[in-house]
Amino acid sequence: MKKFIVIILLLLFIMPFSLNAQCAMCRAVLESGEGQEVARGINNGIIYLMAVPYILVGILGYFIYKKLKS
Repeated sequence: MKKFIVIILLLLFIMPFSLNAQCAMCRAVLESGEGQEVARGINNGIIYLMAVPYILVGILGYFIYKKLKS
């Protein structure tokens, strides 16, 4: 069970960095610009905003599981 939790945590931390999380309109507007640093920054912000709720729900689920297990 411990290995399963470690694998899930690794996936949660690795996966958001490899995803492209922009909507179609944001991507079109940002790609038309000259500086790609702005596009990269907005994409990273979207990924961080997406990851935080999943991490919090995972932590809450872990504590509920731990409480019900005992």
